[in-house]
Amino acid sequence: MSMKKIILFLNMLVGVLSAQAGDYAYLTFETTDGSKVSVSVASDVTLTISGTTLTAGTQSFTLANLSKMYFTTSDETSTTGISEVMKTDLDEATEIYDLQGHKVTKDLMRRGAYVIKTKQGTFKLNVK
Repeated sequence: MSMKKIILFLNMLVGVLSAQAGDYAYLTFETTDGSKVSVSVASDVTLTISGTTLTAGTQSFTLANLSKMYFTTSDETSTTGISEVMKTDLDEATEIYDLQGHKVTKDLMRRGAYVIKTKQGTFKLNVK
């Protein structure tokens, strides 16, 4: 692919990204090793490419190490995916499962990770 075609493609990509960012708070970059970095788009983040480096806000990435980028409503930087759940959410839990997929009750919860379903959504919960 010629350099002109690459530059044209990247310009079109940036235009598409700008058009779709309206309802999302973060642009998340996933690298080839599976790690993720989320950049807030609240303050008109600018994407620039210089040589083999993509810069988004204050974050820089080597293009060869990026596997994908996408808009999200929440920061996906956390690798655990375990969110803080309020006691009221646990009180309103409609279903609770252990990591083996067995349905459990609040009385049977011990140390470990659980998936709970509430009216507000589905959460991972770590009981210490």
